Amino acid sequence: MKIKIPPVGVVLVFALLMYLLAIVLPVGDFEFFGRNYLIFILVGMAVLIAFVSLFQFVKFKTSIDPLQPGKASRLVTTGLYSYSRNPMYLALLLLLLAWGLWLGNAFNTLLAAGFVYFMNAYQILPEEEVLSKKFGKDYQKYCLAVRRWF
Repeated sequence: MKIKIPPVGVVLVFALLMYLLAIVLPVGDFEFFGRNYLIFILVGMAVLIAFVSLFQFVKFKTSIDPLQPGKASRLVTTGLYSYSRNPMYLALLLLLLAWGLWLGNAFNTLLAAGFVYFMNAYQILPEEEVLSKKFGKDYQKYCLAVRRWF
């Protein structure tokens, strides 16, 4: 693995950066009808996706440790994992997007995009290397069939 920061820690860092950006750069302020409803929907989706995807790992009795993907004892490819290879990270992105909407600064979308880049480069790609070595052709076929995020 290239980095040893838990994904939840990465989200907290990006959330802090979003907060600071909203304070330092107030020119991106926005408000629109239904913003609070959208925030509620994004948080609800994030929580649902997180719980369902975590439950699937527990159901298949495999490791959920993102810092040690080699501990995975089984490849989970059903349920949410048949639509996204990383639904837990998708849930974290949805929380960041909801936070950005709450802060009401349009420039926070750039930081959310930065989160996706960071996760791809420093978490997901190293994970994929480990899982590819561990599960071989089964994992490679899975990667071809299912998108990384959504």
